[in-house]
Amino acid sequence: MTKHAVRVARMFDGERLVDGGVLVLLDDGRIVDVHRGRADAPAGWSVREEPNGTLLPGLVDAHVHLCADAGPDALGRLAERPETDLDAVVEASLRTHVAAGVTTVRDLGDRRGAVLRWRDRGLRDDLPTVLGAGAPLTSVGGHCWSLGGEASGVDGVREAVRLRAAAGADLVKVMASGGVFTPGTDTTRPQFTDEELTAALTQAHELGLPVTAHAHALSAVEQALRVGVDGIEHCTCVTAAGAHVPGELADRLAASGVAVCATLGTDPAVVTPPEVVEMAARAGLSEAALRDGFATLHRAGVRLVAGSDAGLGPAKPHGILPETLVEYVACGISATAALAAATSVGAEVCGLGRRKGRVRPGFEADLLIVDGDPTSDITVLRRPLAVYLAGALAG
Repeated sequence: MTKHAVRVARMFDGERLVDGGVLVLLDDGRIVDVHRGRADAPAGWSVREEPNGTLLPGLVDAHVHLCADAGPDALGRLAERPETDLDAVVEASLRTHVAAGVTTVRDLGDRRGAVLRWRDRGLRDDLPTVLGAGAPLTSVGGHCWSLGGEASGVDGVREAVRLRAAAGADLVKVMASGGVFTPGTDTTRPQFTDEELTAALTQAHELGLPVTAHAHALSAVEQALRVGVDGIEHCTCVTAAGAHVPGELADRLAASGVAVCATLGTDPAVVTPPEVVEMAARAGLSEAALRDGFATLHRAGVRLVAGSDAGLGPAKPHGILPETLVEYVACGISATAALAAATSVGAEVCGLGRRKGRVRPGFEADLLIVDGDPTSDITVLRRPLAVYLAGALAG
């Protein structure tokens, strides 16, 4: 691979902004060195100059659905699609992510392991790194049951976890409550008993896999925290009266160290259909409530990770993570903390913290360049200048 250098005005290294000029050397897919201030590249190295650019680690989207094509009822339509079609959707989804600066994704719900099988057929060095959970583990008739992850009873959930580990899953996703897009499920109640959820967690940890729990219901968030899951998706804390994150619960979530992925962010150009708005309202999930809940989690110091729920529908297309970060900032989180949630923290939560998520010698050269300073204007993430995958220019 050609030795390459990038010179920019500033760098977000995964934790903080480094201003005053930066030169980063890339070779053999990794970051070789990082020089602050004015520095010359070694003789014979090609150099990309971006005088007003900011270099960042490639973004990590910790909650996507690669099999879902972002059309209406995207998850619901998966049950009938041939797997050959799913391969094409997965690859198109990943190309859209990388164009947006996302170089690592965590798939939290495919159909019967389709993403895992796609990955097993050969890694693609021109597409983002993919971590996958396979089909989400759900109760019989529960949220996303049509994806093939139904299980019940202690023995049943243990076996379901074993099957995912055998298929090469990187983590286990458990639908701890009902969801908006599955008719007949309840966003206000848990789907599993404490014993079942504990059995899933214990089995997963015995096999070296973390567990993240989809939890809209306040009671499901409480259950997930009580059982000790590694992550909570959404964390909207819905009751019959609506969605509200209690301050004392946020404090306990912060103290536990659990990673929370709030899945905010939608395409501002897409008008959400009235039927979807009504469906969300019936589930107690208003936009204002979601933002208020996120702000409460942030103020309490909860460990927040960035994930978009990309693929679910027209307002949640693949590559939407920059809008997630724009919305995080609109909720009161600093731009620096939002960027960390999508880089260093995201990589750590995904188990990749020793090789991704930071601009540091020895780390993989998954990088993003934007025009301007995202710590003062987060919206510059909407306009990537360049994306690198393992040191190679993408696109």
